[in-house]
Amino acid sequence: MCVKDKIKNKEIKIVDTTLRDGEQTAGVAFANHEKIAIAQALSDIGVDQLEVGIPTMGGDEKATIKEICKRNLKASIMAWNRAVVSDIEQSIDCGVDAVAISLSVSDIHIQHKLKKSREWVLENMFNAVSFAHKNGLYISVNGEDASRADTDFLIEFINVAKQAGANRFRFCDTVGVMEPFATREKIEKIHKATNFDIEMHTHNDFGMATANAIAGVIGGANHIGCTVNGLGERAGNAALEEVLMALKFVYGYDTDIDTTKFVEISRYVSQASGRQLPAWKAIVGTNMFRHESGIHADGAIKDPKNYEAFDPAEVGLQRQIVIGKHSGKAAIVNKFKEYSIELTNDEANQILEEVRKVSVGLKRELFDKELVQIYQDIKNDYRIF
Repeated sequence: MCVKDKIKNKEIKIVDTTLRDGEQTAGVAFANHEKIAIAQALSDIGVDQLEVGIPTMGGDEKATIKEICKRNLKASIMAWNRAVVSDIEQSIDCGVDAVAISLSVSDIHIQHKLKKSREWVLENMFNAVSFAHKNGLYISVNGEDASRADTDFLIEFINVAKQAGANRFRFCDTVGVMEPFATREKIEKIHKATNFDIEMHTHNDFGMATANAIAGVIGGANHIGCTVNGLGERAGNAALEEVLMALKFVYGYDTDIDTTKFVEISRYVSQASGRQLPAWKAIVGTNMFRHESGIHADGAIKDPKNYEAFDPAEVGLQRQIVIGKHSGKAAIVNKFKEYSIELTNDEANQILEEVRKVSVGLKRELFDKELVQIYQDIKNDYRIF
């Protein structure tokens, strides 16, 4: 079976952790009403499960999780927990239907962070998962630092979790050190050995979070954890909008998620998190469908498919032809048609020459008012300095 068919023919669940791992970004704290609004928006577009916070923190955190649960959203609502019964009791009190139970699985973490043994990890995980299972919760058992863990121990960890009643395993590339080829190979081995649902939870320290998440799906995973705008600790997580649009347009996956709201949600999360959305951000950045370069602009005018991987309306953006240093004559002529002005060939050449000169001086593209001024000056034979 080819790679595309492996993805097209399976059901992939999207787990958004903007409100948990995303908010763990250094310096980010969502207001209570912002968390509720984000949860509502993500549920409305069709995200399968929302990881909304850590109830054992108490205070506003727990109160907001309770409020989200009261809303009866379409999405499953998950809370994050240590492998501690009291944490899970706090989650139950909030009214969530799902819990993530997290434990370190790499020897690096077990020895130097927990200062325990593999046996201790398995015992505590089994007890916590058993308690959650008895209380009727959907359970994701999280392998923190799974990417640096011994594969045979991961398989043992998953099998013990299955016995205790877990529903899936979250494979965490906690420090973002995986690469796609090794990710696919490792997930394939784990999945074949356990035949268990696997969620990819990838970090972007080397810029490969989205690629690693999709590589894991090719290897056998059927859940992807992500955040809006790739928000998350250090360099962030796999970005929701990147994951979904890559699945949809690179691999031909038929998603039920309404991607046309991506820009709206991305901008809201950007504002709420105090993290500016770069113009060059993949999928939702304002530059995604802005064309200036002469060859590119001319090609986009003739047929947008020449330089656009998908229609901007797919994510809630619009195409823009901007006029600046790298513009060509076709873009100038097309732009002035917007003003109901048909340029002669000579006028277009003169305007283009002046546009390039002014744009270099201003170090940016030109506004409509500036373009019209250039046209009027040339028509009136004014000398332009």
